[in-house]
Amino acid sequence: MNIEKFQESMYQLIVETSTKLPKDVRRAVKAAKEKENAGTRAAMSLATITNNIKMADDQVSPICQDTGLPTFKIKTPVGVNQLELKAAIKNAIVQATKDAKLRPNAVDSLTGKNSGDNLGEGLPVFKFDQWEKDYIDVRLILKGGGCENKNIQYSLPCELEGLGRAGRDLDGIRKCIMHSVYQAQGQGCSAGFIGVGIGGDRSSGYDLAKEQLFRSVEDVNPNEDLRKLEEYVMENANKLGIGTMGFGGEATLLGCKIGVMHRIPASFYVSVAYNCWAFRRMGVSVDAETGEIKEWAYQDGEFIDFAQTEAEKETAAAGSSEDVVTLEAPITEEQIRSLKVGDVVQINGMMYTGRDAIHKYLSDHDSPVDLNGQVIYHCGPVMSKDEDGNWQVKAAGPTTSIREEPYQGDIMKKFGIRAVIGKGGMGPKTLAALKEHGGVYLNAIGGAAQYYADCIKSVEGVDLMQFGIPEAMWHLRVEGFKAVVTMDSHGNSLHADVDKSSLEKLVQFKEPVFK
Repeated sequence: MNIEKFQESMYQLIVETSTKLPKDVRRAVKAAKEKENAGTRAAMSLATITNNIKMADDQVSPICQDTGLPTFKIKTPVGVNQLELKAAIKNAIVQATKDAKLRPNAVDSLTGKNSGDNLGEGLPVFKFDQWEKDYIDVRLILKGGGCENKNIQYSLPCELEGLGRAGRDLDGIRKCIMHSVYQAQGQGCSAGFIGVGIGGDRSSGYDLAKEQLFRSVEDVNPNEDLRKLEEYVMENANKLGIGTMGFGGEATLLGCKIGVMHRIPASFYVSVAYNCWAFRRMGVSVDAETGEIKEWAYQDGEFIDFAQTEAEKETAAAGSSEDVVTLEAPITEEQIRSLKVGDVVQINGMMYTGRDAIHKYLSDHDSPVDLNGQVIYHCGPVMSKDEDGNWQVKAAGPTTSIREEPYQGDIMKKFGIRAVIGKGGMGPKTLAALKEHGGVYLNAIGGAAQYYADCIKSVEGVDLMQFGIPEAMWHLRVEGFKAVVTMDSHGNSLHADVDKSSLEKLVQFKEPVFK
């Protein structure tokens, strides 16, 4: 084999997967957008999402700043040297990271050190199989941390909130799947896709669930029972009212694929792999002699390019015809207390990124910058340097905020922070601190990394680079950075409201369906 050409082909696959959604996913997003109620926060979110998809297409830049954990599923003819393929793919990963098509995401679990090139122990993930065909089939999925954290595994029988007992039968499986969608809320960047694995052990069950995500969104399950179950989940999960980003609405789930395998008598697992709307998976057929790409997978049917009308761009930018509140740091407590859940704000001026490492650091140390009246953005951007050595933001959407729940309220009070931006909302501890201190939580649109990168006009500085690019504190000057107030200083939380209402709707699915 021409291994250099194979490496080139793998680089193309990585870039395409990171920057361009496959055709079937685009059609699912388009269908969700068309059935959403106009003028709602969910409609604004979907307009922003489709705008972001188009920007990523045009700029060949990452759709989401969390370019995920690369998992390769590879089938090879007998006799192909898999060690050579692994080495070539690793080289392609390093190059794609250097070119800012991937964010450096490989972190040593013991030291916290980021390798900087997406390589490390067990990374990337390789799943090899041999087959009798004469070409190599390579599938790649880039699954980000936000949706990965909403994966869930059930051991049947069990008791489920809102649904009661789930037994070791098809109806028990149904309840687990419905519960998995409910528990994800908006934290996994809904509207999402799920892969479900029935059976196996704890590890093989999750592998089977993730494998389902490699299926086409529009395929039909050959197993009649599973086909009916997939159809049931797709129809009824969208009745939970969780909606895009957890704002409420018509589109909560865009795809459900279910697989089954044998198990041992004592164990019955239902494993669910949740994936965000930015469902990045592609595949190629590669000539085993030349290393060249022969064919791309997931290319059947219509390609949706999401070229927007001026009206749609306006909707994405403003969310509605209502007034947009402009904030510029330092923000006063009076300004914050005037905001309420549902308000759309736009931020001009400075904001500072802070994720897990920064929050832990700030709980024990002074801040490298004055944060009084300032805005913290839960974001781990994709960054690169231009020819003059200046930092450029390549992708900069929000990360899931709930991880910072143990720290957030204390950090805000300690440093006088007035606004926090992220996705998916936060919990009761933060909500109480917002009320006491005079703070607000702003929900940005998860995955919209190009849309928000366009709002960042300059990088003014960076601190704590020892934590790696995603976890450093970036000083960003922004203009027209829009988000929605979902937790205010009066004790109101849209996230708590949607959780409560969706749980009430989940209860209606308690009774048996499959006999």
